[in-house]
Amino acid sequence: MEVRSEGNQVRYYDKLHAPVIPRSRFRVWFIRVCSSIVLWTCLVQLVTVSELWHFNFFSGFTSRIYNTTQRPLQDDVRSAPLPPTLLPPRNYTSNGFLRVSCNGGLNQMRAAICDMVTVARLLNLTLVVPELDKKSFWADHSGFEEIFDVRHFIDSLRDEVRIVKRVPKKFSSKNGYSTLEMRPVSWSNEKYYLEQILPLFSKHKVVHFNKTDARLANNGLPIDLQKLRCRVNYQALKFTPQIENLGQKLVQILRERGPFVALHLRYEMDMLAFSGCTLGCTNEEAEDLKRMRYAFPSWREKEIVSEERRSQGLCPLTPEEASLVVQAFGFDRETHIYIAAGEIYGGERRLAQLRAAFPRIVKKEALLALDELQQFQNHSSQMAALDFMVSIASNTFIPTYDGNMAKLVEGHRRDSGFKKTILLDRKKLVQLLDMHQNGTLPWNKFADSVRQVHEKRMGQPTYRRVIVDKPKEEDYFYANPHECLCEGTKCDDLLDPHNSSQVR
Repeated sequence: MEVRSEGNQVRYYDKLHAPVIPRSRFRVWFIRVCSSIVLWTCLVQLVTVSELWHFNFFSGFTSRIYNTTQRPLQDDVRSAPLPPTLLPPRNYTSNGFLRVSCNGGLNQMRAAICDMVTVARLLNLTLVVPELDKKSFWADHSGFEEIFDVRHFIDSLRDEVRIVKRVPKKFSSKNGYSTLEMRPVSWSNEKYYLEQILPLFSKHKVVHFNKTDARLANNGLPIDLQKLRCRVNYQALKFTPQIENLGQKLVQILRERGPFVALHLRYEMDMLAFSGCTLGCTNEEAEDLKRMRYAFPSWREKEIVSEERRSQGLCPLTPEEASLVVQAFGFDRETHIYIAAGEIYGGERRLAQLRAAFPRIVKKEALLALDELQQFQNHSSQMAALDFMVSIASNTFIPTYDGNMAKLVEGHRRDSGFKKTILLDRKKLVQLLDMHQNGTLPWNKFADSVRQVHEKRMGQPTYRRVIVDKPKEEDYFYANPHECLCEGTKCDDLLDPHNSSQVR
């Protein structure tokens, strides 16, 4: 080792006259390299953890580091929305697990899910993600996760009720537990569930409601439970991204063409078979409908006189009748009409008069490419979800029958600012239609009468009609959840007393 003085610096050289790095400086360099490796390893791990756990702080902090190391930070990154902050989970001791199997079509099951969440909240239960009907007329094998966003459903209600995807294995029959299968009594109130259902969970930790339609009363429930039903319906039950995106595309296409009417033309084979309505059908078609009615044991009423049913207002309007009624409301040939329905019984033959009056009639099959709808084919509930979204977004909604879809769309439209929904009085319409068609009521008087009958049936704010001890005849909660549409004393200002029906 040789030491040389060069100006104000002292350098060290080995025998080959190559400069030597002092050991202290080498240690510093080595420590810095190792520290950098450890630091970057930790940051990568933080990125991974933040993505898995959705920590807002880490995801915001580490994503900026990731963007800096991978690509230049762009302006739009700063404006990207952060994941929604989850409400703290409700802390309670669960009394057991509630399994539910929903029955019926999409909207009947939707209402049932809202009710079952409310029951689980009332009884301090853990709700298992609902099972959807796969055996009804529609034979749709879609599971909950194929129609609704499961994660959103669970997370958005975590402050109210604990929801799991399946019952833990420790509660299986192998471990000595038995699941109680039962159907709750229809239209039951809070007292029934607290006094008769809750005690069952002390013996059976798992109870399975194998039928869920209309199992909760329309009225007489505490306000917080009524509002929870609305919260589930309007916020927690969100369709999957695939359905949401395609539904929004349909709405956008229609809005670009101008204001449009959604006509829920419930003239489908299952509805006609169930109701026994055959006006305008051929003899062969009427026989086919009768055979279908007998094929479903749950459709209890078998022998039905179509004319009597129609005179009582219990039949959906035919396409021909719907054509006259829509014209009577003042819609002209330039009106864009979206048919929110499945396959119309009788096909294009039955739609001919309606198309002649309204040439701008469209269905989803005509607005979307075949490959866009392909994933929804043979999934009637998913197809119904698309019609549901369009119906809510329409400028005017006209249902020709007051089934579950019509009622739930009506409620959604009330919640969206009381959008115009024409609620047809079919019993009076049948009388007017027959008088017009037999020549005793000219068109002008017919149109005036139709509009006059429906002046207060346009979806205006009103209280729900309550009929004590006759829940099937009173107004359905989900069609008019007035408790959710206003706050406190403001309800009296919003809900016109002259429109409200009195309890009777």
